[in-house]
Amino acid sequence: MMKDFIPYISISLNETINSLSFFYPEFALGLGFLLVILSDLFFAKKFPQLPAFVALLSTLFAGVLSFNMLKQSPVQLFGGMIVQDHLSTLFKLIFCFISILFVLFVRYHKDLQSSNKGTGDLFSILMAVQLGLNLMVMSENLLMVYLSLEMVSVGSYLMVGYLSNSPKQSEAAMKYALFGAVCSAFMLYGMSLIYSFSGSLDLFSAQFVSFLSTTPFFSWGPALIMMLIGVAFKLSLVPFHFWAPDVYQGAPTPVTAFLSTAPKIAGFGILIRLLAPFQPLSLSGIDNSMFSLTGVLAVTAIASMIVGNFGAIWQNNVKRMLAYSSIGHTGFMLMGLFIFSVSGFKAIVFYMVIYSIMNMAAFMIVDEVEEKTGKQDIDEYKGLGKSFSLLMIAMVVVLVSLTGLPPTAGFTAKFLIFSAAIEAYNSSGSGLIMTLIIVGALSTVVSLFYYFRIPLNAFLRKSDDPIIAFKNSPKSYISMFLVFLLLFFIIFPSAILGHL
Repeated sequence: MMKDFIPYISISLNETINSLSFFYPEFALGLGFLLVILSDLFFAKKFPQLPAFVALLSTLFAGVLSFNMLKQSPVQLFGGMIVQDHLSTLFKLIFCFISILFVLFVRYHKDLQSSNKGTGDLFSILMAVQLGLNLMVMSENLLMVYLSLEMVSVGSYLMVGYLSNSPKQSEAAMKYALFGAVCSAFMLYGMSLIYSFSGSLDLFSAQFVSFLSTTPFFSWGPALIMMLIGVAFKLSLVPFHFWAPDVYQGAPTPVTAFLSTAPKIAGFGILIRLLAPFQPLSLSGIDNSMFSLTGVLAVTAIASMIVGNFGAIWQNNVKRMLAYSSIGHTGFMLMGLFIFSVSGFKAIVFYMVIYSIMNMAAFMIVDEVEEKTGKQDIDEYKGLGKSFSLLMIAMVVVLVSLTGLPPTAGFTAKFLIFSAAIEAYNSSGSGLIMTLIIVGALSTVVSLFYYFRIPLNAFLRKSDDPIIAFKNSPKSYISMFLVFLLLFFIIFPSAILGHL
C-alpha cells in the first residue's frame, strides 16, 4: 500500500536535503551552464567574450568550493549514489585546472573564434561535461556510473564535431560517436548482468559482494569485463584505442587537449571505484581474493604501453604522435592503479596533475605552430628553432617531461610510480609487477625516439623555406607558464604532494 512507502519518502527527502550542502561545486557548474547559455543568447553580439568569462568564473568558483572541501571526511550523498571524499575532491580540482586552460585555449584559438557558430555553445558544453566529470569520480552506484559516463561522452561527441569544417573533422566525430555508442552498450549490458547476479547497484554494499561470491566466476566475470569496456574506451586503453589517433587529429586542437586529459583522468577515478570491491582484504575489509582482476589489468597496462609507444614511432603527424603517446601514458598510469595502495594512489594523482600540464602545454605549442605556419607534420618542423626559438625551447622542456627525464616534473611523476611499483614488488614478489616495471622502463626509453624527432628537426635540420620571425601570442605565454610549472614542481613537489 501507498502508506507503507511514506516513511521511505520522508527518509529520502531528508537525505537529499542534507546532501545539498556538500554539492556546492556541482551547483556552481550547473549555474555556470545556465549563465553561459543566457549570456550567449542575449549579450554575445555586444560582448562576444562574455560566455568565456562566465565559464572561467564559474570554473574558478567551483574550484574554490572544492578546495574548501579538501579535508572533508567521506560522506555519502543522495542515498549512497555518490560520495564526497578526499580522492574525489582532488580529481575535481584537476578538472577545474584543465577546464580553465581549455577556456583560455579556446579564447585564443583562431578557427574557433572565427567560426560562425561562435564559442558560447562550446563553453556551455564544457560546463555540462565538467559536471559529468565530477559525478564520475564521485559515483558509488552502477546507475550513477553509467549516467555520469554518458553525460561526459555525449558532451565529448559534441565537442569533437563542433566545427566540422572538413571531411576529416566530420569523420573523427562520427567514429568517436559510433565507437563510443558500441562500448556504452557493452557496459550497460554488463551492468545489467552484474545487477542480476548481485541484486544490488551499490558497489560497496555487503549484498553486492556476498551474492557475487556465491555465483560462479564464469557467470559474472564476463559481465564485469563488459562493464569495464566503457571505461577502457574513455581511457583509450588497448584494444579500445583505435578511435584516439583519428579523433585527436581531426578534432579542434583545444578539444583534443581537453579529451586527452580530463575524461581520461575521470576514467581512472571511476575505475578506482569499480575495482575497489574486488580488492583483497587489506583494502576492502572483505576477503575478495577470488575476484582478483590483476591479470586483466596487467595485460591491459602492458599492451597499452607497448602499442602506444611503438605506434608513436611511425607517426609523422604531431597530433597523431601525441595520441599514441597518450595511450602509452595511460598504460603507465594503469600500472600505478594495478598496485592499488596508498602510495600508488598518491603517485597516480601526482602523475595526473603533471600529465595535464604536459599535455595542455604540448597541444598549445603545436596549435601555435600550426596557426602561424600551417605545419602539422614532424618533418615540416625543420628550422622552426630559429623562427620560433622561445616556443621551441619550451617544447623541448615539455617533451623532456613527457619522456620522464630530469630536470622536469615528469621525472618526479614517473619516479613516484616506479617507487610504488618497486615497493609493491618487494612486499609481494609478484612477477606481474616486475614485468610491468620492466615494460614501463623500456617504454620510457622507446619514447625518446619519437619525442626527440621534434627538436631534432627544429634545431638540427635546415628548412628550405625562408626563416620568418613570429611574435608570441597570449597562447604562447600560457604554454610557457605551464613549462615553468614543470620546472617548479620538480623543485617543490610538496606543493602537490602536501595535499594528497
